[in-house]
Amino acid sequence: MELRHLRYLVAVAEEGSLKRAAEKRLHTAQPSLSRQLRDLELEVGTDLLKRSSRGVELTPAGQAFIEHARLSLYQAGEAVAAARRVVRPTKTSFSVGFLTGQEVEWLPHVTNVLSGQLKNIDFRVSSDFSPDVAQAVKLGEIDLGFSRIEPQPDVIYKVIAHEPIVVILPSDHPLAGKPEIDPGELDPETFIGYSDTPHVLRGIVEKYLGDRGVRVSPTHFLDGFATGISLVASTRGVTLLPAYVEPLLPWSVVSRPLSGKPPVIEIAAGYRADNPSPVLHSFLEKIDELIASHAATPRLMRPQR
Repeated sequence: MELRHLRYLVAVAEEGSLKRAAEKRLHTAQPSLSRQLRDLELEVGTDLLKRSSRGVELTPAGQAFIEHARLSLYQAGEAVAAARRVVRPTKTSFSVGFLTGQEVEWLPHVTNVLSGQLKNIDFRVSSDFSPDVAQAVKLGEIDLGFSRIEPQPDVIYKVIAHEPIVVILPSDHPLAGKPEIDPGELDPETFIGYSDTPHVLRGIVEKYLGDRGVRVSPTHFLDGFATGISLVASTRGVTLLPAYVEPLLPWSVVSRPLSGKPPVIEIAAGYRADNPSPVLHSFLEKIDELIASHAATPRLMRPQR
């Protein structure tokens, strides 16, 4: 798989047409573009595009793939820029860390807020577990961290979103046929629990289940959403995760809402008040703009099976 394959897929998805993408964006012949996309699908192992009356559309697998493709293209561009910076005057550095998985959702909004400054700064992006993002903010290793609220000395948080917690389960699980799931229907023996790493999520879920008299006996424990999704797929267990993981689910795993009032988890932007970065101060002045932009952007959701 090469970067050009990713560029081709993004161009076709955004244009909605192989012909327009080939002629307007990629300046290549349509048959050649089609071959390159077939090669990509063969390597991924599934169809990423489908033809419809409206043109060419992404399949559910393509929808899950394309956000990572865009991020890979962005990071490749950053790698080139980093090499060029070695032989150019040093720019003001600004580092942003994300709870792993959140960069796909929040990075476009961050870059939009900072669009007027990006060409003049050394903009760096990283991802990690939520406690590690908070620790990096505290130590001054990054200027801004997007994570759950992890109390740390000298770190201030601004809540930017409230994520409902949903049930994650195998697509052919008996409960997957229901439009919503009562927590009392969860099997205590196949429930996938949480390690100490996602302790904020663990605390919210334990309180939610405890308040409803639901007792679980997990034998497997997740430390991040990727581990949780893998455990659901491999052990055929069930777990609860924030709804932001939904666009990242493979075909074998689905999500269902909890009945009644589901628990929610806060996503926050963390920073140090004593950080003198002018870029940070500029960002904080526009943080309400970032929140509004995110709220107005429909999340890419997987079709429910």
